[in-house]
Order: sequence, then C-alpha cells, then structure tokens
Amino acid sequence: MTIALTGGTGFVGQAVLDVLARADRPARALARSVPKRAGSRVEWIQGSLSDRAALDELVEGAEVVIHIAGLTTSTDLRDFEQPNVSGTFELVEAAKAAGVPRFVFVSSLAARAPGLSAYGASKAKAETIVAASGLDWTVVRPPAVYGPRDRDMLDLFKAARWGVVPMPPEGRTSLIHVHDLAELLVALIPGGEGVTGETFEPDDGHAGGWTHREVAKMIGRAVGRRVWVPHLSRKTLERLSRLDLRLRGNKAKLTADRVGYMVHPDWVADPARKVPQSVWRPRGPTRPGLKGTARWYRKNKWL
Repeated sequence: MTIALTGGTGFVGQAVLDVLARADRPARALARSVPKRAGSRVEWIQGSLSDRAALDELVEGAEVVIHIAGLTTSTDLRDFEQPNVSGTFELVEAAKAAGVPRFVFVSSLAARAPGLSAYGASKAKAETIVAASGLDWTVVRPPAVYGPRDRDMLDLFKAARWGVVPMPPEGRTSLIHVHDLAELLVALIPGGEGVTGETFEPDDGHAGGWTHREVAKMIGRAVGRRVWVPHLSRKTLERLSRLDLRLRGNKAKLTADRVGYMVHPDWVADPARKVPQSVWRPRGPTRPGLKGTARWYRKNKWL
C-alpha cells in the first residue's frame, strides 16, 4: 500500500512517519524542502499544496492520502485561504484524478466555531470540500496537541520554569499526545464501517477535558515547579498580540486571529464524535505525557 502524506516535516507529520516506520510501512511525503536525514522508507516529493504537478506525483498509485499540512498562524488573515482551502481542494482533485479511494483529513476543533477565527473558518471550508469530494473520507479534529517536537506549547513550558504560566480566560480544553494522534491517523487508513464519512474529535480520554488552570498546573509539575496561573482577559491578550506583532513581525505567535479562539471557553472534544474503541483508544495519560515532553525538551536543549 502506498501512503501519501502532506505535512511530513511538521510536528504531527513527523510523528505519523515515526509510526509508519515502526510498522515498516513505506510512505510518500510532500515537503517544500527534503529533510537532510530522510528515512529510507520515505519517498520525498518536493513541492507545496499550490504545486499541482507535485501533488499529482505525490498521489500517483496511492491507496490513501493523509492530509496534515496547513497554515495554523498568520498575521495576515488572507494567508489561510491558499494552503488550507485552495490547497485542500487541489489535493482532493489530484487524488480523484489519480483514482485514490481513501482520504483522511486533519482539521481542527477550531472548525467547530468558524466565526471565531479566520483559521477556524478556513478549516471549516476545507472540511466541506473533503465531505463533498466523493472519496472515502474521514475528518479528524484534534484538540490541543502536545509532545516531543512541539513548538506551540514550548513557550508555556519555558514560562513554567519561572513559576508563572499565563492562560486565557477561564475555560476548558481537551488535549491529545502527538503519538496518540499519529497512531489514530494510521489506524484510520483502512476506512470502513463506523469510520468512513465520519468526523472525529479525539482526546486523551479525560472526560470533560481540562480547565485552563489544570493544564497550567500540570505543565508546572512537568518542569518541577509550582506555578502562578494568571488568567488574561481578551483585552489584555489583544494588547499583547499587538506587542508581539511589533516585536516579531510576521513571525508573531500570539496573533489577533489566534486570540479569537483562545478566549472561547469550550474546546472540549465532543463525546458524540468519539472514535470507536475497536479502531483506536488513547494510550498516553496526559500528566506523564507532559512530563515526558519536558524531558524531551531538556534532552534536546529546547528547555
């Protein structure tokens, strides 16, 4: 079986390639630049989601596409349209033209409330494209993903070392370890009853998710510190996003668009969209998972 993958050099994509490598399953992956230490079981296709020739090469002879690539953060709201919407459309069209039967799309919980952010809106549009494709499809909406190689939560771990972890206004969120998410995506490859045509919202198995304060406290314990957890108001976060823009320009992480969904109080995975246990179940509890992430950061001198 040829497994075609986008986003192979990203946080989640690398974890999926790790799972495939452990199972000795070959993959073909799209990348803007081929990694210097490319795995022997990975055939790299150089290109992007806007490069139709590269997409055609990626999906040729494939039996499944796992579409992970996408833009998550930008200071310009117009930037989300091309990779997340048009890129998904072009990949779907390439898959259909090549006769690829199966398509697994990694969306986001942000798609559940598209009015909150341009990012969420772009993911919602992409979901619509996938659902209308006529392919054998499954959509996965991960909550906050953490684990080795993650740069988004790294700043929270760094802050915890100083004894403070600032969080959005009070609310709840689900979490999932990147290895669990990767194993889910691989488990979905065959499709079938209970999987095809479904939109799943996986998590770590912790019913009701976690409060923002609980997440911060767990990160503190992961780095061996008791932390103070200030909840920042929307106005404060918006001011900080403007400051981040001035300091880091288009590399800013705390963008105005990201603030839009950060302040939403409910990013808990919907139990009605749970993955059937016969297909997959999370294996990594969150508390030890966060400690393992901190160890990885230290070992690789990120923390």
